[in-house]
Amino acid sequence: MTRSLEGCVVKKSVMGNRWLLTESNDIATLHLSQRFELPEIIARILNLRGIHIDQAENFLNPTLKAYLADPSHLKDMDKAVDRLVKAIQKNEIVAIYGDYDVDGATSSALLLNFLNGLGVKTLYYIPDRLKEGYGPNIVAFKNLQEKGARVIVTVDCGTTSFEVLEEASHLDVDVIIIDHHAGEPKLPKAYAVVNPNRMDESSPLGHMAAVGVAFLLAVALNRSLREKGHYKDMQEPDLLQFLDLVALGTVCDVVPLRDLNRAFVTQGLKVLSKRTNLGIRILSDLVGIDETPEAYHLGFMIGPRINAGGRVGQSDLGVRLLTTQDLSEAQEIAKKLDYFNRERQEIEQTVLEEAFQQAQHQGNSSVLIVSGIWHPGVIGIVAGRLKERYYKPTLVISLNEQGIGKGSGRSIDGIDLGALVHAAKQKDLLLEGGGHAMAAGFSIEESQIPALRDFFNDRLKDLREHLVPILKCDGRLAPQALTIELAETLERLGPFGQGNPTPRFVISDLWISKIDIMAGKHLSCIFRDLAGNYLRAVAFRAVDTPLEAALKMSRDQSFQIIGTIKVNRWGGRVQPQFQLIDIALVNENTQELAEAV
Repeated sequence: MTRSLEGCVVKKSVMGNRWLLTESNDIATLHLSQRFELPEIIARILNLRGIHIDQAENFLNPTLKAYLADPSHLKDMDKAVDRLVKAIQKNEIVAIYGDYDVDGATSSALLLNFLNGLGVKTLYYIPDRLKEGYGPNIVAFKNLQEKGARVIVTVDCGTTSFEVLEEASHLDVDVIIIDHHAGEPKLPKAYAVVNPNRMDESSPLGHMAAVGVAFLLAVALNRSLREKGHYKDMQEPDLLQFLDLVALGTVCDVVPLRDLNRAFVTQGLKVLSKRTNLGIRILSDLVGIDETPEAYHLGFMIGPRINAGGRVGQSDLGVRLLTTQDLSEAQEIAKKLDYFNRERQEIEQTVLEEAFQQAQHQGNSSVLIVSGIWHPGVIGIVAGRLKERYYKPTLVISLNEQGIGKGSGRSIDGIDLGALVHAAKQKDLLLEGGGHAMAAGFSIEESQIPALRDFFNDRLKDLREHLVPILKCDGRLAPQALTIELAETLERLGPFGQGNPTPRFVISDLWISKIDIMAGKHLSCIFRDLAGNYLRAVAFRAVDTPLEAALKMSRDQSFQIIGTIKVNRWGGRVQPQFQLIDIALVNENTQELAEAV
C-alpha cells in the first residue's frame, strides 16, 4: 500500500511549499501495530506524530476521564465557584458578558444553558463589534447592574481590560473573568480571574479555548452545589450534554486538538450527532449537513455562520440560536445567520482582493501588514487567507475616518503572535492588544503602522530564512491504493484540525488527463499513471492560483501530487476522495524541477 519515504523532500513546489516526508521507526511502528491490532499505516502515522506506545490508547480513544484535570488547580477557580454558589443561594441575578466570536458565543451559551437549567436568573450581553469593539465596556456593565445583576461573568475576554475593570470595581457588582488569552504581569481588578494563561499560572491546560475553561467552571460549580446538597430536591444536570458547544468553540477557535481538547471534540461530536441542541440542529439542516458530523462541519459550515452575526449582523444572534428552545425562533435566527454569512463572503472577497494587491509589494518583509478603510468584521478571515498564501505572520488593519485602526492577526507555526503583540503594546506602538500564539487583535493609530512593521521585522529578522511553508507528509501511495477501505481506516486518527492535521500523502509519476472548474472556484482533476490507473482529485479554492496554471500548462509533464484522503458521502454513495493540496512538476528527463534535499 505504501512506499519508502527516502529521498522525497521537495524544496519548492508549484505553490511554494517544501514537502517533508519523514521516515518512521519500523520497530516502534511494529510494536504499535501489534499491541493495539492496528493497520500498519495507522501505526506508522502515530509513530511519525510522536505518539508513543503508552499514549496511543488515549490518542485513539480520547476520553474526558483520561485528560480532565481537577478544575480547582486553576487559580481563582474555587473563589469564582464560591461566589456563584452564593449568588445561586441568594437568588441573585448572574450576567454573562461574552465575546462576539464562536468561542465567546459557545462559552456564553454553555453557562447560560447550565445556569438556566438550575433555575438561576440570568442576563447576557454580547458587544457590537463595530460600535463597542472587543472586551468589556463600562456602559454595558452599568446597564447590567441597573437590570439587577450582582455578578458578571466575562467569557473569552477581560484578562487585559484594566481600565474598564478598575471603573467596574466601584459598581455594586462582582466580576468573574473566564478567559484563555495571554495575560500580562498585572491582573485586572476583578473578583476572580480564571485563565490558564495567566502569567502566574502553572496549569497544563493553556491550549484550551475559552469554552473549555467555561466547561471547567461548570464542572467545579456543579460539584460544589452537589456537595452542599443543592440537588437534594432536584435532578442534577448532565454536563456532558454541553460538549457539543465545547467542541464547536474549540474547533472554531483553532486551538491545538491534543490531549483534553481532543477529548472535548471527540466526545462533543458524539453529542452533536444526537442533535439535542435545537439551534445547532436547525442550522445543520439549513446548510445541508446530512451525515455524521465531523470537525470539518464545525469549522467550515456551522462556525462561520455563528460568527457571521458578530461580523456583519447582530452580535447576539449566535448566543440566541444556541440557547433558544423555540423552534420558530431557531429557524428565523438560522436563516438570518445564513444570510449574514453570504453577505460576509461578498465583503470578504472585496477586502481580500485589495489586501492581496498590497501584500504583493511586501516580498522582503518577514511580516505582512496591510490596511484600508475596510469592514472590521472580515479582517480576521482575510488575515488567515493572506497567511495561507504567503506563509508569514499577517496583520490586517481596518482604519476609520479618524485614523484609528482595528487590527486582526494570524500567525504561523513557531511564531507566538500574541507575545509579539503584547511586546508592541509595551513599546507604546499599540493602543490596545492581546491574543495567543496563532491569533491576536489590537488597535493602533494609523501613524504608528510603519513603526509596527519595523518592530515586527526586527524581532523576526533571524527567522526570515525559515519562513517557508512546510507540508509534512505521512507517506507515499500508488493510485490503486486509494480505496474506501483506506479512507475509512484513516478516519480513526481524527478528529483533525490544528495540532492534528489530516494525514497527507504523495503520489508520484502522474499525468493530468482532464481538468474542470467547479462552482466555488474549485478544480476537478483526473490523473493517470503509466500503468493506466486513474485517480480523481478535487482542489478546493484553486482557481486563479499557481496550481491551476501549472496543471493547465503542463499536460505533457509528469507530476508528484500531495493531498489528503477523505470519505466522500454524497447522494447515497460512499467513495474515497483525494483532496489535492499541491503539485511538484517533473521535467522531460524525469528529474524534479524542484531540487530534492
